[in-house]
Amino acid sequence: MAKNIAIVYHSAYGHTAKLAEFIALGVAQIADVDAYLMSVDQLDWQLLADADAIIMGCPTYMGSISAPFKAFMDASSKVWLTQGWQGKLAAGFTNSGGLSGDKLAVLQQIQLFAMQHGMLWVGMPLMPTGTQPEDMNRMGSYIGLMAQSDSAPVEVTPPIGDLKTAEWFGQYVAKTVQRIMVFDDGLQ
Repeated sequence: MAKNIAIVYHSAYGHTAKLAEFIALGVAQIADVDAYLMSVDQLDWQLLADADAIIMGCPTYMGSISAPFKAFMDASSKVWLTQGWQGKLAAGFTNSGGLSGDKLAVLQQIQLFAMQHGMLWVGMPLMPTGTQPEDMNRMGSYIGLMAQSDSAPVEVTPPIGDLKTAEWFGQYVAKTVQRIMVFDDGLQ
């Protein structure tokens, strides 16, 4: 039976959406796991209810999550009330113009949100390969995916290393869904 991963994101200029697409590309490389991209502007609550995992992301604005992503979080209060996402896997990603931009604070906000929903957090255990734009996990993040986009068109940024990291992250979350769900299916 195929597993489903919903990738929910906000992207004002396309850079964070590009990361979401590369995460989905990574998920698609794992057998029997399907990825569904979903902007916070076009939420499908039933798809989120049916998903085995939800990967959430937004740009880092002023050291915090973006307002449209916060609106998605607030709108999930009815799901929270019934603990409808309890036991689902969760992961997070963010992007900013600056190398730091306080992206850690955003991933912590997304992680706390997932914990309030009773979700199980999937981090990113990928050792950094360097600090150059072509290097994987060049931000050295373990809580989730961090990327950096220069103030440039989406066609040229985020850099290839961040996009390869996003693809790796999608594969990792999909493999984790398979491992966890095999165990969970055995309990039925």
